[in-house]
Amino acid sequence: MTPTELRVLDATKACCERWGIAKVTVDDIAAEAGVSRATLYRMFPGGKDVIFEALRVKELEDFFTELREHIDGVDELEEMLVRTVVYATRSLRADDHLAIMLASEPGDTLSNLTVQGLPRIIRMATLLLSGKVEAYLDRASAQRLVDLLARLVISYFLAPSDHVDLGDEASARAFITTHVLPTFLPTTPSTTS
Repeated sequence: MTPTELRVLDATKACCERWGIAKVTVDDIAAEAGVSRATLYRMFPGGKDVIFEALRVKELEDFFTELREHIDGVDELEEMLVRTVVYATRSLRADDHLAIMLASEPGDTLSNLTVQGLPRIIRMATLLLSGKVEAYLDRASAQRLVDLLARLVISYFLAPSDHVDLGDEASARAFITTHVLPTFLPTTPSTTS
């Protein structure tokens, strides 16, 4: 992306926080970014909806890039999964923009995390994380595991539990070792003498 396109996306984010998604206009975004309306439409043909989609994609790419950096160098599956869910959960909780959007535009924001957005989130997670998991599991299992983790993180973020805190390393580790890993790793039969 060009610096001007990034400036437009930053302006879009600021306008959404200020007025809410439904009230933001292309003129608001152009003024905030310091570009003309015509320039904005040349960069993002289709207007506001295209800009919002570009912002969602950029934020997902940024998130998963940071997540990958956080788990680079981890050479054990359990540790990678724990770091992934803890980092993702803490990031969601610390995201001020997301908190503002959930408070001001709950319907649209929830839709972008669930019904409309979940397939995009899972595709991005699969694209960026499955290769790391494939060091431990076959491709199909790795993709299923990444899919499950994405769904779990979003679910527990949106509906916190009194029993599981995926933002807490000990709680996340207990959950993953008890409920996730046994589903994906072969069990070895115990030998009795």
